Amino acid sequence: MTENNSANNNAAKPANKGITRLVRAFGYSVDGLKSSFAREAAFRQEAMAALVMVPLSFFVTSDGVERALLIAVVLLVMITELLNSAIEAVVDRAGLERHPLAKHAKDAGSAAVLLALILAGIVWLAVLT
Repeated sequence: MTENNSANNNAAKPANKGITRLVRAFGYSVDGLKSSFAREAAFRQEAMAALVMVPLSFFVTSDGVERALLIAVVLLVMITELLNSAIEAVVDRAGLERHPLAKHAKDAGSAAVLLALILAGIVWLAVLT
């Protein structure tokens, strides 16, 4: 019965539309960035690297496509780290006991970050050489 009441309560709430939805979504995104910066050392390190590498991309190449690639891979690393952090948070919320599926989820997220870092290194090396 509680699930039914919950479903009815959600249906009665008006959905945010238009600019209100966009403003709230932006606020949630900013909250996610702040939270990740505060809680995740790896994200802080990648953000600091991005603060150096994004401006540096304007000095190492004058080609717009190359610059876009350099910036894109830096942001891809940060995006991947955010997704990895989200996976870890959900797995930890589900339970702290060791489980093979929990380990797989966390390891896969970590592997995704590693691949993004390798890609970023390859792209930067290719543009700089």
